[in-house]
Amino acid sequence: MSDLSKQISAQIQQAADQNSAVRIQGGNSKAFYSRALDGSLDLVDVSGHTGVVNYEPTELVLTARAGTTIQELSETLGEKNQHLAFDPPVLGGLATIGGTLASGFSGPCRPYLGSIRDHVLGTHIVNGNGDYLRFGGEVMKNVAGYDIARLMAGAMGTLGVIMQVSLKVLPKPQKEATLCFELAQGDALSMMRELGDSPIPVSGACFDNGRVYVRLSGSEVGVASASKTLGGETMSDGEAVWISLREFSHAFFDTELPIWRLSLPTQACPDLSGETLIDWGGQQWWLRSDAPIKEIQFAAAKAGGHATLFKGGDRSGEVFHPLSDTMMQLHENVRLSFDPKRILNPGAQYPS
Repeated sequence: MSDLSKQISAQIQQAADQNSAVRIQGGNSKAFYSRALDGSLDLVDVSGHTGVVNYEPTELVLTARAGTTIQELSETLGEKNQHLAFDPPVLGGLATIGGTLASGFSGPCRPYLGSIRDHVLGTHIVNGNGDYLRFGGEVMKNVAGYDIARLMAGAMGTLGVIMQVSLKVLPKPQKEATLCFELAQGDALSMMRELGDSPIPVSGACFDNGRVYVRLSGSEVGVASASKTLGGETMSDGEAVWISLREFSHAFFDTELPIWRLSLPTQACPDLSGETLIDWGGQQWWLRSDAPIKEIQFAAAKAGGHATLFKGGDRSGEVFHPLSDTMMQLHENVRLSFDPKRILNPGAQYPS
């Protein structure tokens, strides 16, 4: 337990004793994503808690403190020709591994290689009582009991201050190629669904403005064979497509309109008012629209999914899709077990 961990533990314990809420911050690269937090709350700053604690390339595992940037981890892994397979955003070099886990961010590879939740092996956190807790481990093996470490994915810091994260890492693919096809939306969705069910080494599939982009990752022979089978146009600058999606720098995100992220079944085709960009092989729909919140949430629910107000819009209202009464009670029960006084990032997910 580092000196900074002890300081943060003491800070949280004091806040709990005084029943005083706090807001947690690392690189502050994802402030646009949560519900608006009270700026007057005491700050718990994790940005100085940095460094790789343990890295075993032969075991494909890495452990780092929460304030370590994704960029630093990528550079460290790159020296051994390995990477974070869930393809997290770097966000100008500010994104940290703790914030990435707390927000649950994963890139275009997510449907094919798993989300950050699938790659977490263990975490260290400080809970709402100021207790320093350890969950999971630093090796890839099955462990009996509840997988508490993965609860931190997408919890927005409401379950604890993430102090350390252990991750599974993977070798970089030997070869990558991006193919482009001009198709109507219906045909594009059918194609992406078929690719998801095939043995072809797909690591990204999106539909944007009449074009389907497909990324292939694997061995030289496998990618060459898949490219020949699929056809289409091979793009010389294909990786730029996936970087723009991962970093939210694609022209689609350059708008004053609210941007929604819809998580949907692959067969869904929701009735939406606004412009869309379809990622994750049809499972993630980006929507820019000023339609009423309830209208968008209803369309997503009717299609079998849910909607998140990803960026812009009214951050003081509903940002994440509302839960049923039963699910909200379960959500609150879990939260209270980690943060009995609700002092950690209050209101980051749902109105208090």
